[in-house]
Amino acid sequence: MIRLYVLCLLLSVSSLSQAINIKVLDPDGKAVPNVVVYLEVLDSKVNEPQSDTITRAKVGEALMDQVAVMDQIDTQFKPHILAIQKNTLVKFPNSDSVKHHVYSFSKAKTFELQLYKNLQADPLLFSKSGLVVLGCNIHDGMLGYIYVLDTQYFAKTNKLGDAKIELPLGKYQLKVWSPLVRDDVSTLTQVIEVTKKQQLHNINLQKALLPNLYEYEAVDEFSDYE
Repeated sequence: MIRLYVLCLLLSVSSLSQAINIKVLDPDGKAVPNVVVYLEVLDSKVNEPQSDTITRAKVGEALMDQVAVMDQIDTQFKPHILAIQKNTLVKFPNSDSVKHHVYSFSKAKTFELQLYKNLQADPLLFSKSGLVVLGCNIHDGMLGYIYVLDTQYFAKTNKLGDAKIELPLGKYQLKVWSPLVRDDVSTLTQVIEVTKKQQLHNINLQKALLPNLYEYEAVDEFSDYE
């Protein structure tokens, strides 16, 4: 009887949500990887999941079971772009054999961490939404980004420019962000209605991307969360 109830509950939740596909293309129609795509709820009727994790986020507490990782590998930040939900903890391991001194002066998060090989610093809480730009006081060529979002519905495009996000049915604003995008991001914003019908949303950039100095990152070979 319990199994039947659980099965019915899962089917009910599934019937109220739908995965949408998003593709980001440059002006030449080529796929753009490592773009943060996210959706903000516009419909007050959207039945968002009320898990303990989301409840803690809404009252400003840390998402203790979601620890994101921003590593240092080959004197570069890995991943180059990390997207997280507000009130997520981020840890900064150092997988290099050299010391790093990671810092940010961004409004969303200001901090400094001196990182040695095999020395585990305590995770940092990112409680404000916005862009956090990372640097290293020792290695000038190191540059990374943490994009802190108010929404739980986000992903990064893969090497084919594709992202997939599951959402409750309802109305949303679809937005994108990347440090390489030169378009006014407001012109790329789309209002979409998530229904039971499968959907593909193309985001077509009008301006050429800024030069990418970080081709070292294999976008399909890492996971942001442990």
